[in-house]
Amino acid sequence: MTLAVLHCRALQGMQAPEVAVEVHLANGLPAFNIVGLPEAEVRESRERVRAAILTSGFEFPARRITVNLAPADIPKDSGRFDLPIAIGILQATGQIKCDGIDQYEFAGELALGGALRPVRGALAMACRCQAAGRAFILPADSAAEAAVAEGAKIYGVASLLQACAFLNGLQPLEPLAPPEGAVAPNYPDLADVKGQSVARGALEIAAAGGHSLLLMGPPGTGKSMLASRLPGLLPPLSPQEALESAAVQSLASQGFRAECWRARPFRAPHHTASAVALVGGGSDPRPGEISLAHHGVLFLDELPEFDRKVLEVLREPLESGVIHISRAARQASFPARFQLVAAMNPCPCGYHGHPGGRCRCTPEQVARYRGKISGPLLDRIDLQVEVPALTAEELQRAAAGEGSAAVRQRVERARERQWLRQGCLNAVLQGEALERHCGSDAETLATLAKAMQQLGLSARAYHRILRVSRSIADLQGAERLARNHVLQAIQLRRLASAGG
Repeated sequence: MTLAVLHCRALQGMQAPEVAVEVHLANGLPAFNIVGLPEAEVRESRERVRAAILTSGFEFPARRITVNLAPADIPKDSGRFDLPIAIGILQATGQIKCDGIDQYEFAGELALGGALRPVRGALAMACRCQAAGRAFILPADSAAEAAVAEGAKIYGVASLLQACAFLNGLQPLEPLAPPEGAVAPNYPDLADVKGQSVARGALEIAAAGGHSLLLMGPPGTGKSMLASRLPGLLPPLSPQEALESAAVQSLASQGFRAECWRARPFRAPHHTASAVALVGGGSDPRPGEISLAHHGVLFLDELPEFDRKVLEVLREPLESGVIHISRAARQASFPARFQLVAAMNPCPCGYHGHPGGRCRCTPEQVARYRGKISGPLLDRIDLQVEVPALTAEELQRAAAGEGSAAVRQRVERARERQWLRQGCLNAVLQGEALERHCGSDAETLATLAKAMQQLGLSARAYHRILRVSRSIADLQGAERLARNHVLQAIQLRRLASAGG
Protein backbone atom coordinates (compact mmCIF):
# COMPACT_ATOMS: atom_id res chain seq x y z
CA MET A 1 0.00 0.00 0.00
CA THR A 2 1.28 3.47 -0.92
CA LEU A 3 0.15 6.87 0.30
CA ALA A 4 0.88 10.30 -1.21
CA VAL A 5 -0.24 13.55 0.37
CA LEU A 6 -0.33 16.84 -1.58
CA HIS A 7 -1.84 20.26 -0.94
CA CYS A 8 -3.99 22.71 -2.84
CA ARG A 9 -6.26 25.58 -1.96
CA ALA A 10 -10.03 25.44 -1.79
CA LEU A 11 -11.63 28.87 -1.95
CA GLN A 12 -13.96 29.14 1.02
CA GLY A 13 -14.54 32.87 1.52
CA MET A 14 -11.28 34.81 1.63
CA GLN A 15 -9.57 32.25 3.86
CA ALA A 16 -8.81 29.69 1.11
CA PRO A 17 -8.12 26.91 3.65
CA GLU A 18 -5.60 24.26 2.82
CA VAL A 19 -7.03 21.05 1.42
CA ALA A 20 -4.86 17.96 1.64
CA VAL A 21 -5.24 15.59 -1.31
CA GLU A 22 -4.42 12.13 0.02
CA VAL A 23 -3.98 9.35 -2.57
CA HIS A 24 -4.07 5.80 -1.22
CA LEU A 25 -3.28 2.76 -3.40
CA ALA A 26 -4.31 -0.68 -2.20
CA ASN A 27 -4.54 -4.18 -3.62
CA GLY A 28 -7.93 -5.40 -4.74
CA LEU A 29 -10.34 -4.86 -7.58
CA PRO A 30 -9.58 -1.68 -9.58
CA ALA A 31 -11.65 1.26 -8.36
CA PHE A 32 -11.27 5.03 -8.25
CA ASN A 33 -13.08 6.65 -5.34
CA ILE A 34 -13.05 10.30 -4.21
CA VAL A 35 -14.24 11.10 -0.69
CA GLY A 36 -14.45 14.32 1.35
CA LEU A 37 -17.72 15.94 0.25
CA PRO A 38 -16.86 16.29 -3.47
CA GLU A 39 -19.36 18.16 -5.63
CA ALA A 40 -20.35 16.80 -9.04
CA GLU A 41 -17.51 18.55 -10.90
CA VAL A 42 -14.97 17.05 -8.47
CA ARG A 43 -16.44 13.54 -8.79
CA GLU A 44 -16.20 13.86 -12.56
CA SER A 45 -12.47 14.51 -12.23
CA ARG A 46 -11.97 10.73 -12.11
CA GLU A 47 -12.48 10.52 -15.87
CA ARG A 48 -10.48 13.66 -16.64
CA VAL A 49 -7.55 12.52 -14.50
CA ARG A 50 -7.56 8.98 -15.94
CA ALA A 51 -7.59 10.25 -19.54
CA ALA A 52 -4.97 12.94 -18.88
CA ILE A 53 -2.55 10.47 -17.25
CA LEU A 54 -2.85 7.96 -20.10
CA THR A 55 -2.61 10.50 -22.94
CA SER A 56 0.45 12.05 -21.26
CA GLY A 57 2.29 8.74 -21.59
CA PHE A 58 2.05 7.58 -17.97
CA GLU A 59 0.63 4.35 -16.60
CA PHE A 60 -2.68 4.42 -14.77
CA PRO A 61 -2.54 1.90 -11.89
CA ALA A 62 -4.92 -1.04 -12.09
CA ARG A 63 -5.42 -0.99 -8.33
CA ARG A 64 -7.86 0.37 -5.80
CA ILE A 65 -7.39 4.16 -5.59
CA THR A 66 -8.88 6.24 -2.80
CA VAL A 67 -8.54 10.02 -2.95
CA ASN A 68 -9.38 11.79 0.30
CA LEU A 69 -9.95 15.56 0.24
CA ALA A 70 -9.37 16.71 3.81
CA PRO A 71 -10.80 18.30 5.89
CA ALA A 72 -13.85 16.17 5.25
CA ASP A 73 -16.46 18.69 6.47
CA ILE A 74 -15.79 21.32 3.74
CA PRO A 75 -17.60 20.79 0.40
CA LYS A 76 -15.15 20.68 -2.52
CA ASP A 77 -16.10 22.16 -5.88
CA SER A 78 -14.64 23.06 -9.30
CA GLY A 79 -11.98 21.37 -11.36
CA ARG A 80 -9.01 22.84 -9.49
CA PHE A 81 -8.42 19.47 -7.76
CA ASP A 82 -7.64 17.67 -11.05
CA LEU A 83 -3.92 18.49 -11.07
CA PRO A 84 -3.18 17.62 -7.41
CA ILE A 85 -5.13 14.34 -7.76
CA ALA A 86 -3.16 13.39 -10.89
CA ILE A 87 0.18 14.38 -9.32
CA GLY A 88 -0.73 12.41 -6.19
CA ILE A 89 -1.44 9.25 -8.19
CA LEU A 90 1.81 9.56 -10.15
CA GLN A 91 3.77 10.25 -6.94
CA ALA A 92 2.20 7.24 -5.18
CA THR A 93 3.05 4.95 -8.12
CA GLY A 94 6.65 6.18 -8.29
CA GLN A 95 6.29 7.77 -11.73
CA ILE A 96 7.22 11.10 -10.15
CA LYS A 97 10.22 11.21 -7.83
CA CYS A 98 10.34 14.55 -6.07
CA ASP A 99 11.67 14.58 -2.51
CA GLY A 100 10.53 18.15 -1.85
CA ILE A 101 7.00 17.77 -3.19
CA ASP A 102 5.59 18.90 0.16
CA GLN A 103 7.00 22.37 -0.58
CA TYR A 104 4.59 22.83 -3.49
CA GLU A 105 0.89 23.43 -3.80
CA PHE A 106 -1.11 22.55 -6.88
CA ALA A 107 -4.32 23.68 -8.57
CA GLY A 108 -5.54 23.19 -12.10
CA GLU A 109 -8.27 21.68 -14.26
CA LEU A 110 -7.16 18.98 -16.69
CA ALA A 111 -8.32 18.52 -20.25
CA LEU A 112 -8.61 14.95 -21.51
CA GLY A 113 -5.38 15.43 -23.48
CA GLY A 114 -3.42 16.53 -20.40
CA ALA A 115 -3.51 20.27 -21.04
CA LEU A 116 -4.25 22.56 -18.10
CA ARG A 117 -7.13 25.00 -18.10
CA PRO A 118 -7.26 28.19 -15.99
CA VAL A 119 -8.84 28.16 -12.53
CA ARG A 120 -10.87 30.71 -10.63
CA GLY A 121 -9.29 32.48 -7.65
CA ALA A 122 -5.64 32.09 -8.62
CA LEU A 123 -4.60 35.30 -6.88
CA ALA A 124 -6.40 34.50 -3.63
CA MET A 125 -4.78 31.05 -3.61
CA ALA A 126 -1.35 32.53 -4.36
CA CYS A 127 -1.67 34.88 -1.37
CA ARG A 128 -2.37 31.95 0.94
CA CYS A 129 0.48 29.90 -0.57
CA GLN A 130 2.87 32.77 0.03
CA ALA A 131 1.72 32.97 3.65
CA ALA A 132 2.24 29.20 4.06
CA GLY A 133 5.75 29.40 2.57
CA ARG A 134 5.04 27.02 -0.32
CA ALA A 135 5.55 27.43 -4.06
CA PHE A 136 2.46 27.31 -6.24
CA ILE A 137 2.14 25.29 -9.46
CA LEU A 138 -0.90 26.16 -11.56
CA PRO A 139 -2.00 26.55 -15.20
CA ALA A 140 0.05 28.98 -17.26
CA ASP A 141 -3.11 30.92 -18.21
CA SER A 142 -3.70 31.69 -14.52
CA ALA A 143 -0.07 32.32 -13.57
CA ALA A 144 0.00 36.01 -14.56
CA GLU A 145 -2.88 36.70 -12.17
CA ALA A 146 -1.22 34.73 -9.34
CA ALA A 147 2.13 36.50 -9.88
CA VAL A 148 0.56 39.75 -8.71
CA ALA A 149 0.94 38.43 -5.13
CA GLU A 150 4.28 39.95 -4.18
CA GLY A 151 6.68 37.44 -2.63
CA ALA A 152 4.79 34.37 -3.90
CA LYS A 153 6.74 31.73 -5.82
CA ILE A 154 4.60 31.01 -8.89
CA TYR A 155 5.24 28.37 -11.56
CA GLY A 156 2.97 28.32 -14.60
CA VAL A 157 2.74 25.04 -16.54
CA ALA A 158 0.80 24.30 -19.70
CA SER A 159 0.16 20.59 -19.16
CA LEU A 160 0.39 17.69 -16.76
CA LEU A 161 3.44 16.45 -18.64
CA GLN A 162 5.28 19.76 -18.13
CA ALA A 163 4.42 19.76 -14.42
CA CYS A 164 5.80 16.24 -14.04
CA ALA A 165 8.96 17.08 -16.00
CA PHE A 166 9.55 20.02 -13.67
CA LEU A 167 9.02 17.94 -10.53
CA ASN A 168 11.35 15.20 -11.87
CA GLY A 169 14.05 17.80 -12.51
CA LEU A 170 13.96 17.27 -16.28
CA GLN A 171 12.65 20.71 -17.24
CA PRO A 172 13.67 23.60 -14.99
CA LEU A 173 11.26 26.52 -14.69
CA GLU A 174 11.82 30.03 -13.43
CA PRO A 175 9.28 31.53 -11.02
CA LEU A 176 7.15 34.22 -12.60
CA ALA A 177 8.10 37.77 -11.69
CA PRO A 178 5.43 40.21 -10.53
CA PRO A 179 4.25 42.71 -13.15
CA GLU A 180 6.87 45.45 -13.44
CA GLY A 181 4.55 48.42 -13.60
CA ALA A 182 0.84 48.77 -13.99
CA VAL A 183 -0.50 50.84 -16.84
CA ALA A 184 -2.05 54.02 -15.50
CA PRO A 185 -5.82 53.50 -15.36
CA ASN A 186 -7.71 55.45 -18.01
CA TYR A 187 -10.61 56.92 -16.05
CA PRO A 188 -13.20 59.24 -17.64
CA ASP A 189 -12.32 62.90 -17.10
CA LEU A 190 -14.45 65.21 -14.96
CA ALA A 191 -13.85 67.98 -17.50
CA ASP A 192 -16.43 66.27 -19.73
CA VAL A 193 -19.22 67.34 -17.35
CA LYS A 194 -20.52 70.82 -18.15
CA GLY A 195 -22.12 72.97 -15.49
CA GLN A 196 -23.52 71.20 -12.37
CA SER A 197 -21.17 73.03 -10.00
CA VAL A 198 -23.03 71.83 -6.89
CA ALA A 199 -22.90 68.19 -7.94
CA ARG A 200 -19.23 68.51 -8.94
CA GLY A 201 -18.44 69.98 -5.53
CA ALA A 202 -20.32 67.18 -3.79
CA LEU A 203 -18.37 64.62 -5.83
CA GLU A 204 -15.09 66.19 -4.74
CA ILE A 205 -16.15 66.16 -1.07
CA ALA A 206 -17.22 62.51 -1.40
CA ALA A 207 -13.83 61.62 -2.86
CA ALA A 208 -11.94 63.54 -0.17
CA GLY A 209 -13.64 61.90 2.81
CA GLY A 210 -14.81 58.56 1.40
CA HIS A 211 -18.49 59.55 1.71
CA SER A 212 -21.54 58.01 0.06
CA LEU A 213 -23.47 60.16 -2.43
CA LEU A 214 -27.01 60.30 -3.86
CA LEU A 215 -27.67 62.26 -7.05
CA MET A 216 -31.27 63.12 -7.94
CA GLY A 217 -32.42 64.80 -11.13
CA PRO A 218 -34.26 64.40 -14.43
CA PRO A 219 -32.93 62.09 -17.16
CA GLY A 220 -29.95 63.36 -19.12
CA THR A 221 -28.61 65.78 -16.51
CA GLY A 222 -25.27 63.97 -16.08
CA LYS A 223 -25.84 61.80 -13.00
CA SER A 224 -24.23 58.70 -14.52
CA MET A 225 -21.41 60.80 -15.99
CA LEU A 226 -20.62 62.24 -12.59
CA ALA A 227 -20.67 58.83 -10.90
CA SER A 228 -18.33 57.26 -13.47
CA ARG A 229 -15.79 60.04 -12.83
CA LEU A 230 -15.44 59.36 -9.10
CA PRO A 231 -12.72 56.65 -9.45
CA GLY A 232 -10.58 59.16 -11.35
CA LEU A 233 -10.75 61.58 -8.41
CA LEU A 234 -9.51 59.03 -5.88
CA PRO A 235 -5.81 58.58 -5.06
CA PRO A 236 -4.02 55.56 -6.57
CA LEU A 237 -4.48 52.31 -4.68
CA SER A 238 -1.72 51.38 -2.27
CA PRO A 239 -0.05 47.99 -2.93
CA GLN A 240 -1.99 46.42 -0.04
CA GLU A 241 -5.31 47.90 -1.18
CA ALA A 242 -4.70 46.78 -4.76
CA LEU A 243 -3.90 43.24 -3.59
CA GLU A 244 -7.02 43.06 -1.43
CA SER A 245 -9.24 44.32 -4.23
CA ALA A 246 -7.70 42.02 -6.83
CA ALA A 247 -7.91 38.97 -4.54
CA VAL A 248 -11.65 39.48 -4.07
CA GLN A 249 -12.19 39.94 -7.79
CA SER A 250 -10.26 36.73 -8.50
CA LEU A 251 -12.95 34.80 -6.61
CA ALA A 252 -15.72 35.98 -8.94
CA SER A 253 -16.83 34.08 -12.01
CA GLN A 254 -15.22 36.67 -14.33
CA GLY A 255 -11.95 36.53 -12.43
CA PHE A 256 -9.29 39.22 -12.16
CA ARG A 257 -7.51 40.62 -15.19
CA ALA A 258 -3.86 41.43 -14.62
CA GLU A 259 -4.12 44.50 -16.89
CA CYS A 260 -6.55 46.02 -14.35
CA TRP A 261 -3.96 45.86 -11.56
CA ARG A 262 -3.99 49.02 -9.41
CA ALA A 263 -7.23 50.32 -11.04
CA ARG A 264 -10.09 51.33 -8.74
CA PRO A 265 -13.06 48.97 -9.21
CA PHE A 266 -16.25 50.53 -10.55
CA ARG A 267 -19.26 48.24 -10.27
CA ALA A 268 -22.66 49.18 -11.68
CA PRO A 269 -25.12 46.28 -11.27
CA HIS A 270 -28.48 46.44 -13.04
CA HIS A 271 -31.52 47.25 -10.94
CA THR A 272 -32.81 43.68 -11.43
CA ALA A 273 -29.90 42.33 -9.32
CA SER A 274 -30.88 40.06 -6.42
CA ALA A 275 -29.78 40.45 -2.82
CA VAL A 276 -27.33 37.54 -3.23
CA ALA A 277 -25.84 39.15 -6.34
CA LEU A 278 -25.40 42.40 -4.45
CA VAL A 279 -23.92 41.22 -1.13
CA GLY A 280 -22.78 37.69 -1.99
CA GLY A 281 -23.88 34.26 -0.89
CA GLY A 282 -24.95 30.96 -2.37
CA SER A 283 -24.49 27.41 -1.07
CA ASP A 284 -20.76 27.94 -1.55
CA PRO A 285 -20.55 31.64 -0.56
CA ARG A 286 -18.99 33.91 -3.15
CA PRO A 287 -18.48 37.68 -3.05
CA GLY A 288 -21.19 39.97 -4.37
CA GLU A 289 -21.05 43.37 -6.03
CA ILE A 290 -20.30 45.24 -2.80
CA SER A 291 -17.19 43.11 -2.23
CA LEU A 292 -16.12 43.30 -5.87
CA ALA A 293 -16.23 47.09 -5.38
CA HIS A 294 -13.87 46.85 -2.37
CA HIS A 295 -11.65 49.98 -2.31
CA GLY A 296 -13.64 51.29 -5.26
CA VAL A 297 -17.07 52.59 -6.24
CA LEU A 298 -20.46 50.88 -6.27
CA PHE A 299 -22.87 52.76 -8.54
CA LEU A 300 -26.59 52.03 -8.23
CA ASP A 301 -28.41 53.76 -11.07
CA GLU A 302 -32.21 54.11 -10.95
CA LEU A 303 -32.10 53.48 -7.19
CA PRO A 304 -35.90 53.28 -6.59
CA GLU A 305 -36.18 50.59 -9.27
CA PHE A 306 -34.16 48.16 -7.13
CA ASP A 307 -36.24 45.83 -5.00
CA ARG A 308 -36.59 47.39 -1.56
CA LYS A 309 -35.49 44.18 0.19
CA VAL A 310 -32.36 44.17 -1.95
CA LEU A 311 -31.46 47.73 -0.95
CA GLU A 312 -31.99 47.01 2.74
CA VAL A 313 -29.09 44.53 2.77
CA LEU A 314 -26.74 47.48 2.18
CA ARG A 315 -27.35 48.98 5.62
CA GLU A 316 -24.80 47.03 7.67
CA PRO A 317 -21.91 46.88 5.17
CA LEU A 318 -22.23 50.63 4.50
CA GLU A 319 -21.15 51.23 8.10
CA SER A 320 -19.02 48.18 8.93
CA GLY A 321 -17.09 47.74 5.66
CA VAL A 322 -17.51 43.96 5.81
CA ILE A 323 -20.26 41.48 4.98
CA HIS A 324 -20.84 38.31 7.01
CA ILE A 325 -22.70 35.56 5.15
CA SER A 326 -24.20 32.77 7.25
CA ARG A 327 -25.81 29.62 5.94
CA ALA A 328 -26.92 26.49 7.78
CA ALA A 329 -23.60 24.74 7.26
CA ARG A 330 -21.31 27.50 5.99
CA GLN A 331 -20.17 30.93 7.09
CA ALA A 332 -17.97 33.35 5.20
CA SER A 333 -16.83 36.96 5.53
CA PHE A 334 -15.87 39.25 2.66
CA PRO A 335 -14.45 42.79 2.80
CA ALA A 336 -16.79 45.50 1.50
CA ARG A 337 -15.21 48.90 2.05
CA PHE A 338 -16.75 50.65 -0.94
CA GLN A 339 -18.06 54.10 -1.80
CA LEU A 340 -21.73 54.12 -2.69
CA VAL A 341 -22.93 56.46 -5.42
CA ALA A 342 -26.62 56.25 -6.27
CA ALA A 343 -28.73 58.08 -8.83
CA MET A 344 -32.47 58.47 -9.12
CA ASN A 345 -35.15 60.42 -10.93
CA PRO A 346 -37.30 62.81 -8.87
CA CYS A 347 -40.58 61.11 -9.88
CA PRO A 348 -41.91 58.14 -11.90
CA CYS A 349 -41.84 60.03 -15.21
CA GLY A 350 -38.50 61.61 -14.31
CA TYR A 351 -39.34 65.23 -15.04
CA HIS A 352 -40.58 66.60 -11.71
CA GLY A 353 -39.21 70.16 -11.40
CA HIS A 354 -38.07 70.25 -15.05
CA PRO A 355 -38.12 73.81 -16.42
CA GLY A 356 -40.14 72.59 -19.40
CA GLY A 357 -43.06 71.64 -17.15
CA ARG A 358 -43.30 68.14 -18.64
CA CYS A 359 -44.15 66.32 -15.39
CA ARG A 360 -47.77 65.25 -14.83
CA CYS A 361 -47.15 63.12 -11.72
CA THR A 362 -49.40 63.79 -8.73
CA PRO A 363 -47.88 64.58 -5.32
CA GLU A 364 -49.00 61.13 -4.12
CA GLN A 365 -47.19 59.44 -7.01
CA VAL A 366 -44.02 61.43 -6.31
CA ALA A 367 -44.16 60.59 -2.59
CA ARG A 368 -44.79 56.90 -3.31
CA TYR A 369 -41.90 56.76 -5.78
CA ARG A 370 -39.41 58.38 -3.41
CA GLY A 371 -40.76 56.28 -0.56
CA LYS A 372 -39.36 53.17 -2.24
CA ILE A 373 -36.07 54.13 -0.57
CA SER A 374 -36.37 53.51 3.15
CA GLY A 375 -35.55 56.18 5.70
CA PRO A 376 -32.85 54.08 7.43
CA LEU A 377 -30.99 53.58 4.12
CA LEU A 378 -31.34 57.23 3.12
CA ASP A 379 -30.10 58.21 6.57
CA ARG A 380 -26.83 56.36 5.87
CA ILE A 381 -26.07 58.33 2.68
CA ASP A 382 -23.86 61.28 3.59
CA LEU A 383 -24.38 63.58 0.61
CA GLN A 384 -27.73 64.03 -1.15
CA VAL A 385 -27.81 66.60 -3.93
CA GLU A 386 -30.00 67.63 -6.83
CA VAL A 387 -28.69 67.60 -10.39
CA PRO A 388 -30.99 70.04 -12.20
CA ALA A 389 -31.72 70.05 -15.91
CA LEU A 390 -29.76 72.60 -17.93
CA THR A 391 -31.23 74.58 -20.80
CA ALA A 392 -29.55 74.65 -24.20
CA GLU A 393 -28.41 78.21 -23.51
CA GLU A 394 -26.82 77.20 -20.20
CA LEU A 395 -25.02 74.30 -21.85
CA GLN A 396 -23.64 76.56 -24.56
CA ARG A 397 -22.48 79.18 -22.07
CA ALA A 398 -20.95 76.65 -19.65
CA ALA A 399 -17.19 76.83 -19.64
CA ALA A 400 -15.08 73.69 -19.46
CA GLY A 401 -14.80 72.56 -15.87
CA GLU A 402 -11.71 71.42 -14.00
CA GLY A 403 -10.24 68.13 -15.08
CA SER A 404 -9.92 65.11 -12.85
CA ALA A 405 -6.17 65.61 -12.35
CA ALA A 406 -6.53 69.01 -10.67
CA VAL A 407 -9.36 67.83 -8.43
CA ARG A 408 -7.47 64.64 -7.54
CA GLN A 409 -4.54 66.70 -6.26
CA ARG A 410 -6.81 68.49 -3.79
CA VAL A 411 -8.38 65.18 -2.78
CA GLU A 412 -4.97 63.63 -2.16
CA ARG A 413 -3.91 66.57 0.03
CA ALA A 414 -7.17 66.35 2.02
CA ARG A 415 -6.75 62.61 2.52
CA GLU A 416 -3.15 63.06 3.59
CA ARG A 417 -4.34 65.45 6.32
CA GLN A 418 -6.84 62.87 7.51
CA TRP A 419 -4.34 60.04 7.70
CA LEU A 420 -1.78 62.18 9.55
CA ARG A 421 -4.39 63.48 11.98
CA GLN A 422 -6.50 60.42 12.75
CA GLY A 423 -5.20 57.43 10.80
CA CYS A 424 -8.40 56.91 8.78
CA LEU A 425 -10.79 58.65 6.41
CA ASN A 426 -13.42 60.98 7.79
CA ALA A 427 -16.24 58.70 6.63
CA VAL A 428 -15.27 56.03 9.19
CA LEU A 429 -14.63 58.28 12.20
CA GLN A 430 -16.37 56.88 15.26
CA GLY A 431 -16.95 57.64 18.93
CA GLU A 432 -14.34 59.62 20.81
CA ALA A 433 -12.22 60.17 17.68
CA LEU A 434 -15.21 61.79 15.97
CA GLU A 435 -15.75 64.19 18.86
CA ARG A 436 -12.05 65.03 19.13
CA HIS A 437 -11.38 65.69 15.45
CA CYS A 438 -14.74 67.28 14.59
CA GLY A 439 -14.92 69.65 17.54
CA SER A 440 -15.81 73.29 16.97
CA ASP A 441 -16.84 76.47 18.75
CA ALA A 442 -20.15 76.86 20.59
CA GLU A 443 -21.76 78.96 17.84
CA THR A 444 -21.07 76.36 15.16
CA LEU A 445 -22.39 73.51 17.30
CA ALA A 446 -25.48 75.54 18.14
CA THR A 447 -26.12 76.04 14.41
CA LEU A 448 -25.94 72.28 13.89
CA ALA A 449 -28.22 71.60 16.85
CA LYS A 450 -30.78 74.06 15.47
CA ALA A 451 -30.66 72.43 12.04
CA MET A 452 -31.11 69.02 13.63
CA GLN A 453 -34.27 70.21 15.37
CA GLN A 454 -35.78 72.11 12.43
CA LEU A 455 -35.02 69.47 9.80
CA GLY A 456 -35.84 66.46 11.99
CA LEU A 457 -32.39 64.91 11.60
CA SER A 458 -31.45 61.73 13.44
CA ALA A 459 -28.39 61.25 15.64
CA ARG A 460 -26.81 59.29 12.77
CA ALA A 461 -27.42 62.20 10.39
CA TYR A 462 -25.93 64.60 12.98
CA HIS A 463 -22.69 62.59 13.07
CA ARG A 464 -22.59 62.22 9.30
CA ILE A 465 -22.93 65.98 8.87
CA LEU A 466 -19.96 66.40 11.22
CA ARG A 467 -17.89 63.99 9.11
CA VAL A 468 -18.80 65.77 5.88
CA SER A 469 -18.00 69.13 7.52
CA ARG A 470 -14.59 67.76 8.47
CA SER A 471 -13.95 66.76 4.83
CA ILE A 472 -14.97 70.23 3.61
CA ALA A 473 -12.55 71.78 6.12
CA ASP A 474 -9.76 69.44 4.98
CA LEU A 475 -10.27 70.45 1.36
CA GLN A 476 -9.94 74.07 2.43
CA GLY A 477 -6.92 73.36 4.65
CA ALA A 478 -8.72 74.45 7.85
CA GLU A 479 -7.65 72.97 11.18
CA ARG A 480 -11.00 73.40 12.97
CA LEU A 481 -14.59 73.25 11.82
CA ALA A 482 -16.22 76.61 11.14
CA ARG A 483 -19.85 77.61 10.76
CA ASN A 484 -19.61 77.79 6.96
CA HIS A 485 -18.33 74.19 6.82
CA VAL A 486 -21.31 72.92 8.80
CA LEU A 487 -23.81 74.99 6.81
CA GLN A 488 -22.44 73.63 3.53
CA ALA A 489 -22.66 70.05 4.84
CA ILE A 490 -26.28 70.62 5.90
CA GLN A 491 -27.12 72.09 2.50
CA LEU A 492 -25.68 68.97 0.84
CA ARG A 493 -28.08 66.78 2.82
CA ARG A 494 -31.36 68.61 2.22
CA LEU A 495 -33.00 65.91 0.05
CA ALA A 496 -33.80 63.66 3.02
CA SER A 497 -35.27 66.51 5.06
CA ALA A 498 -37.24 67.73 2.05
CA GLY A 499 -38.92 64.37 1.63
CA GLY A 500 -36.60 63.13 -1.12
